[in-house]
Amino acid sequence: MSAEPIDAVVIGAGVVGLACARALALAGREVILLEAAGAIGTGTSSRNSEVIHAGIYYPTGSLKALSCVAGKQALYDYCASHGVEHRRCGKLIVATDESQLPALRALRDKAAANGVGDLVFQTPQEVSALEPAVRSAGALLSPSTGILDSHGLMLSYRGDAEAAGAMLAFDAPVEAGAREPGGIRLEVGGAAPMALLAGTVINAAGLHASEVAGRIAGLPAESIPRTWFAKGNYYTLAGRSPFGRLIYPMPESAGLGVHVTLDLGGQARFGPDVEWVERPEDFDVDPRRADAFYEAVRRYWPELPDGALLPGYSGMRPKLQAPGRPPADFLVQGPAGHGVPGLVNLYGIESPGLTASLALAQLVLERLEEAAA
Repeated sequence: MSAEPIDAVVIGAGVVGLACARALALAGREVILLEAAGAIGTGTSSRNSEVIHAGIYYPTGSLKALSCVAGKQALYDYCASHGVEHRRCGKLIVATDESQLPALRALRDKAAANGVGDLVFQTPQEVSALEPAVRSAGALLSPSTGILDSHGLMLSYRGDAEAAGAMLAFDAPVEAGAREPGGIRLEVGGAAPMALLAGTVINAAGLHASEVAGRIAGLPAESIPRTWFAKGNYYTLAGRSPFGRLIYPMPESAGLGVHVTLDLGGQARFGPDVEWVERPEDFDVDPRRADAFYEAVRRYWPELPDGALLPGYSGMRPKLQAPGRPPADFLVQGPAGHGVPGLVNLYGIESPGLTASLALAQLVLERLEEAAA
C-alpha cells in the first residue's frame, strides 16, 4: 500500500493528544489525529478526578512540577476564555495526627520551591471552621486547586484543532511503523486501513504509549520504558456531601491517598486507591475494596456512615515505576532521546497530565524545534 504523505500525525485522542493536535494545528501544521477507539478521551482522560492540581507534591525541577504549575494557570485562563465549566474550589491537605505535622510543613516548603506560594497552614480549629465534618491535627489550604469538566475541555481542544484544520480519525489503531528516508511510515488498521508517511509523529497514546513505540521499526528498544498499570477505584457518597472543598490526606508512595473530590454538581466521590494490574482492561470496581475505603476516609471524616459508599468507577494510570518504587517523572522524549527525527514520545502521562496538558503540548513543540535547530 502506498503511503499518503502528511506533515504531522498525533497518536491518541486523550486530553494530551488533543492538546498536542491543537498546538500543532494552531502553529500552521497539517495534522491528522489517530484514535484507536471510537471516541475521544476513552482512556485515562475520561476516568479521573477532574482536578486542576496546584503543583504541590512533585519533586522540584521535575517535569511534573514544572508542567503542572505552568499548565494550571494556562488551564484556568483557557477555561475562562473558552467557556469550559470549572470552579476554583480549593482543597485541604489534612494531617490526621500530630506525627504528620512535620511532613505537612515539609510539603508546604516543597510547594513553595515549585512556585506554589499560596498554601496557608490551618490549625484544627480553623479546619473545623472551614469544613466542620473534617477531623485533623492541622492542614494546608490550597486556594488554587480546582475542578473542571474534563469532557468539556477535550471537546473544546478538539474544536480548536479542527477549526485550525486538523483531521480526526476514529477506529484507527497504529499497527506498525518504520523509519524511512522521507519520514515515519505508519500502518493504520481499523475499518478503513491506510498508510501514512509523516514528517512528524507525536505518540500520545497514554496507557499504550510504550506498546505503540515498540511497533515502530528503527526506534531503539532500549529507549522505550516499560509501563506498569495502577488501577484507581472510586466510590461515590450516597446522599448530600458535607464538604465544600476537596479533602486530601497526606500523600502515599504511589498516589495521593484516598481523597474527597467533588464534581461540578457537588457530588462527593472518594478515591483513587492503588491496585496494580497486569493489563489496563478490567474497569469494574470490586465492592470488597470498600472496607479499606471506609478505614481510610474515617481517619479524616470519622462520621462517615456505614453503607454510605457506593462503587463508582475506576481509571488506569500508566506508571514508569514498578510497584513499591519511588514515583517516576513524566518522560517527553524527543529525537535527542532516541535518534529518530520527527518523533516525540510521551510516556507515563498520569496525574497531573490533565492540568499540565497545555504545558505538555507546548513542550512537544519545543522538542521538535530543538531537533530542527
